[in-house]
Amino acid sequence: MAVLQITQGTFRLSDTRILTLNDLTLHSGESWAFVGANGSGKSSLARALSGELTQLTGTRQCQFQRPARLSLEQLQKLVEEEWQRNNTDLLSPGEDDTGRTTAQIIQHDVKDAARAQQLATQMGISHLLDRRFKYLSTGETRKTLLCQALMAQPDLLILDEPFDGLDVQSRSNLATLLGELHQQGLTLVLVLNRFDDIPDYVEKVGVLAECSLTHVGVRAEILAQALVAQLAHSEKLAGMALPEADDPGVKPQLAADAARIVLKDGVVSYNDRAILHNLSWEVKPGQHWQIVGPNGAGKSTLLSLVTGDHPQGYSNDLTLFGIRRGSGETIWDIKQHIGYVSSSLHLDYRVSSSVRNVILSGYFDSIGIYQAVSDRQQHLATRWLALLGMDNASADAPFHSLSWGQQRLVLIARALVKHPTLLILDEPLQGLDPINRLLVRRFIDVLIGEGQTQLLFVSHHAEDAPQCITHRLTFVAEGETWRYQQEALS
Repeated sequence: MAVLQITQGTFRLSDTRILTLNDLTLHSGESWAFVGANGSGKSSLARALSGELTQLTGTRQCQFQRPARLSLEQLQKLVEEEWQRNNTDLLSPGEDDTGRTTAQIIQHDVKDAARAQQLATQMGISHLLDRRFKYLSTGETRKTLLCQALMAQPDLLILDEPFDGLDVQSRSNLATLLGELHQQGLTLVLVLNRFDDIPDYVEKVGVLAECSLTHVGVRAEILAQALVAQLAHSEKLAGMALPEADDPGVKPQLAADAARIVLKDGVVSYNDRAILHNLSWEVKPGQHWQIVGPNGAGKSTLLSLVTGDHPQGYSNDLTLFGIRRGSGETIWDIKQHIGYVSSSLHLDYRVSSSVRNVILSGYFDSIGIYQAVSDRQQHLATRWLALLGMDNASADAPFHSLSWGQQRLVLIARALVKHPTLLILDEPLQGLDPINRLLVRRFIDVLIGEGQTQLLFVSHHAEDAPQCITHRLTFVAEGETWRYQQEALS
């Protein structure tokens, strides 16, 4: 029976940080879940288990022959590489588009078309095998990378946040597939932010805090302790107040009865494939919308029309904040009304910047800082950092030195700083632990409670939707296209 054992282990994370794993033993055929706050060292634990971290002290004995690890960072890197192909000399003469197909990505390490087809069918992405990987949705890319990891038939599978970015049905399918693999004897390690995402068949749980494995044991015992900690923290959120806007007196004003968004028979297509199919939708003052639908339905495409970033916005009958698209407006005429968080923004924020400057950039709707920052804006940013539990040292650290979840939390603060007319949150809680999800939902409640901000909220987790939601737009599959169901909530 294969065993992975770490005793009195410390692992280098940087010149000043180490990961401490005092006593951990994984046996062949077991299933584990490791849970911890953002920045607690969960992703580093996954790398330590797979043998990718430099070990400073202690012993690590691993008898598994084919370990495999899958993470959000790996997915981000792969997506970036595929898009960068068009900016390199990898293009052949006369080649219009580059990037590998889903089938090629899955078979990157192991060439076996039949097995690739079988895994893609299990994951519900067989229809995507001939499509270029870089055009897939977040959830679809996640499933593709998991298929790639399973191609080598690993005996130890380490999954870092496997459920984030997947819709309800896809999460259920993935949990079922992992359960089947567990029943077949695969040793399974899940690194999770959500206690609720721990599948029923997981036997052992570990909890990380401050880059140390603090608790290891039977699932029920550990979860009981963690839930008590969550409850204690949630009580501290009562009475929270947000820092005010930079200058409330000069916020862009709109007519009280003017619709924020009017889209008539909206159509977006790529290569003759419809992404949005004759969608008519209106967001009136005081409405807060939840947008739901499967991966690949076009939810993020709709949001890119609203933010003014999608080039096909000009070919649609689209009015934003009382301005008809294509009537001579600038992109800044639109963005001044909007605060925005999405996975694509997270991927786009590649500039070298401090944590503080990322938050400050929310005042200018830019990626990076390219103009003078006022003393008041600096003061307000410091107050936002305090709400996030970050001191001056953390504030001046590079944005990309934070964990993925901490980066997402900073980007949410960036979207909120100017108290926008329209707050657009596309899977905002992805990668956040339970404590920080409570924190973000509290931010939203307080901001919406002020009565000047409206919300568009996209999430695959129904329980994540704030209580302020008044309307729902649902993307429903109908053959090769989509039907759009709109309803007012009681």
